[in-house]
Amino acid sequence: MPKLCQAASLSDILRLVSVLKFRIGAGISETGKVISYCEPFMPHTFDAVLFDLFSALLDSWSFWDRIARSPESGRRWRLRYLELSYRVGPYLSFESLVAKAAGDVGLAESLAEELVAEWDQLDPWPEASEVLSSLAGYRLGVVTNCSEGLAQRATQRVGAPFSVMVSAERAGAYKPDPRPYRLALSELELQPERVLYVAGSPYDIIGASDVGLTVFWHNRLGLVSDSDSRTAKTADDLYQLGQWLRSGEGR
Repeated sequence: MPKLCQAASLSDILRLVSVLKFRIGAGISETGKVISYCEPFMPHTFDAVLFDLFSALLDSWSFWDRIARSPESGRRWRLRYLELSYRVGPYLSFESLVAKAAGDVGLAESLAEELVAEWDQLDPWPEASEVLSSLAGYRLGVVTNCSEGLAQRATQRVGAPFSVMVSAERAGAYKPDPRPYRLALSELELQPERVLYVAGSPYDIIGASDVGLTVFWHNRLGLVSDSDSRTAKTADDLYQLGQWLRSGEGR
């Protein structure tokens, strides 16, 4: 509830607004007296922040590079997997998509089994824990393209308290199909305009924005995409997410 303001001169109110960033609730009378209320200015309008898991919060790129034995092979494999998963629609086995992606780029399909076996070696981006801790005023969640079991294991690697965790398997479809995003919104019991989505790939930008979510793109690798025009902000690290929200640009 807004706090009632004591009557004050116009100059006092303007000084209060400029220093403390208060918002006038109704206005100032012709005599320079407050006639309604004022309340602290909030630098954003979001109640929750949803994250892509494997690119926005976790360094899955380096992980895939290691399993593929080289950054070049890992990048080709990972990008092909993203292409397949974002086009498949209804949920298919995550492991089968990973194996097909490997084969498509000339790698052994058995690498998919190795990837899953090493799953608990996934690491968050270095600043992820600090940034998530700074978002304590928001409800947090993840929406990820994998099986339920692997999603739970990967989420534990982040080490943050999430209100919701939606996997492609549980939603019945892979992003950018609207079902995973809508399931997360349903479980948050929030409308899209009250939720910020932190995307990790261009395909994710399309899916999230299509359901009405405001999108912040954590573009760690400097990927080029026409979808960038659909984001509210693009940054190459997570620190800029917290800074953007605190600055008021996210309103």
